[in-house]
Amino acid sequence: MPPVNPQLPDPTRDPVLASFDNYLLAQEAVDKLSDNKFPVQKVAIVGVDLRMVEQVIGRMSWGRAAGGGLLTGAWFGLLLGLFVSFFASAEDSNPTTLILLGLIYGAGFGIIFGLVSYWMTGGKRDFLSRSQIVATKYDVHVTADGLADARKILGLAAQWPPPLPDAPETTP
Repeated sequence: MPPVNPQLPDPTRDPVLASFDNYLLAQEAVDKLSDNKFPVQKVAIVGVDLRMVEQVIGRMSWGRAAGGGLLTGAWFGLLLGLFVSFFASAEDSNPTTLILLGLIYGAGFGIIFGLVSYWMTGGKRDFLSRSQIVATKYDVHVTADGLADARKILGLAAQWPPPLPDAPETTP
C-alpha cells in the first residue's frame, strides 16, 4: 500500500529497531531514546496487523438518549454562554445570567436533539459501544543512519533480531 502522502517518507521501509506487544512499551522505548538526546524524528511506531475492537457497554434507551443529549447540550450551551458573556456590555446584561441561560437552553435543545437522533435510528442500533484500533504488535522503526545509536541506547544486541543459532551438523 503506498504512503498516504507521497511527499513524506515511508517509515515502514526503515529497519525495525524492536517489536513490542503493546503500545506503551513501544512508547517507553521512544521516550528513552528521547531522554538520551537521540534525534527522535528518525523514529516511527508502526502498529502491525490492525483490527477494530468495539466493546458494547450498555443498552440504549429513551432515557439514555435524553441524558446524553442533556449533557452534550449543557456543555455546548455553557461554552456559548461564556463566549457571549465576554462580548456583552456590562450595562446590558449580567455575565452570570448569560452563562446560566446558555446552560439551560443548551440542555433543553440537547435533550430534544438526543431524543430525535434516537428516534431516527429506528431501533437499528439499540446499544452503546466504545471503539478502538489495536495492533497485534508495535514495531519501532529507525532510519538506517540512526539504527546503531538507537540499539546502543536501548541496550539491544548489535543485530536485531539476534541470529538463530546454527543447527548442529549431522553426519550421515
